[in-house]
Amino acid sequence: MKARIIYLIILFFILPTSIEAQPIELAVAAELNLNEPIGQLRAVPLQIGNQKNICAMHSTDAEIDPYIGMFFFPKSTLKLTTFSEKGKVLWKKDLGPGVVPGIWFSPIFSFDLDQNGTDEIYLIGNKDPEHPMDYRQYVLQRLEAASGKVTGEWPWPKPIGTQSMSHTYRHFIFGGMAGDEPVLITAQGTYGVMALQGWNSDMSLRWEKKIDDEGPAGSHVSPVVDLDQDGNDEILWGERAISVNDGKELFCVDSWPGHSDIVQPVYDYQDKKWYIHTCRESHNDVSPRIVTFDASGRQVWGDLDQGHIDTGWSARLGEKREPVVLGVRVGAKVRTAEGEKRLDVEEFTYHAVSGKPVDLGFDVYTSIPVDLNGDGRHELVKGYFEGNGDVLSGKGKKLGNIGGFSAMASKFTSLPGEQILSYSKDGTVRIWYDKNAKDGKEAKERYANPFYRINQRQTGNGYNLFTLGGI
Repeated sequence: MKARIIYLIILFFILPTSIEAQPIELAVAAELNLNEPIGQLRAVPLQIGNQKNICAMHSTDAEIDPYIGMFFFPKSTLKLTTFSEKGKVLWKKDLGPGVVPGIWFSPIFSFDLDQNGTDEIYLIGNKDPEHPMDYRQYVLQRLEAASGKVTGEWPWPKPIGTQSMSHTYRHFIFGGMAGDEPVLITAQGTYGVMALQGWNSDMSLRWEKKIDDEGPAGSHVSPVVDLDQDGNDEILWGERAISVNDGKELFCVDSWPGHSDIVQPVYDYQDKKWYIHTCRESHNDVSPRIVTFDASGRQVWGDLDQGHIDTGWSARLGEKREPVVLGVRVGAKVRTAEGEKRLDVEEFTYHAVSGKPVDLGFDVYTSIPVDLNGDGRHELVKGYFEGNGDVLSGKGKKLGNIGGFSAMASKFTSLPGEQILSYSKDGTVRIWYDKNAKDGKEAKERYANPFYRINQRQTGNGYNLFTLGGI
């Protein structure tokens, strides 16, 4: 009997103490063709009653940027295609020649502002389609999700004073929660004079905030997060936190005079606190270039003395879901009618809270975090900028290829795990998933988090594609 007990103890230590997840098996859940080449595509999840759908905004032109060194005249129009999670097209809409096909000209946002259980679609239209640059004729439009019919139209706020073309045509539409009340947010500007507006469910103006060109500028992302965990969301507008409820600032990092390309909230499950990871683009000789703040705007750590930090993310790559943050330094970036690319790329990765450098051992530039198998840790899809479509494990192992770029990487269907919405230049759109996915406890908590639910809808609005890696 004694020998048997000793044998069982030895066997206990030899056998694995946990069952490993099934290997990721990438597969296509749905596929459709838009019947024209795709140069750009952005998409938002769209809830119609109990049905999960996707609204894609696309054009045969590549993204058009308002900066004079990157702007080119479009050869096509911007279109909407709405389809179910099974790939069935519900409706299509051509936005016409008055809407410039570019992410800063034409954001798109899905939101249930009236809380009736079905989303509305919000975008910018133009009452004078012969003059696509006449911002005086721009309008905020509300579309019915089931049909694409315009159900409301309001004047788009005009820029403050005279600004350059690059400053004038930078628009955002997003939303957040003030307690139990949804608030729609519109915003203009990124680099100089800026403005934000909060709208109630009846589209009455709740608040307006104007920001002069002193202090921190805006960012290419507009995350919404309850930083102080009081039940009311804040907007991270560059290195400022602005209340969704009344437009007042929670904090402003006055020591930073420039533009932060990426501003990424990161939640630390160990100490139950939010942190803010930032990648600074302008004022290249002002240090530090990569910075993490606490929820009050106080610097926790910083690194790099100089350089243009152009993009970055947060991803849960550790065995215990420890968050790792990325900052990418570039020498230059080029945008043409063929698309965008960056030169002299350098990657920097860190433990999100301590700032300790982390060597991942593989290249993560162009990647987007996505939890395909639902285990609470991220895989990465190289589906942005010049990405080649590879899907990698958190340790860099190639798991497959999506055959194009990624427009969404989140839980936007009824399938377990998160999914990837891909698009190829030939017009093919696919929904990718893991056949072996099972949603674990951590993944379910993440999907249910208010931060996840509100920011998931911002993928058609700036670089918010990266934001969900923070939770």
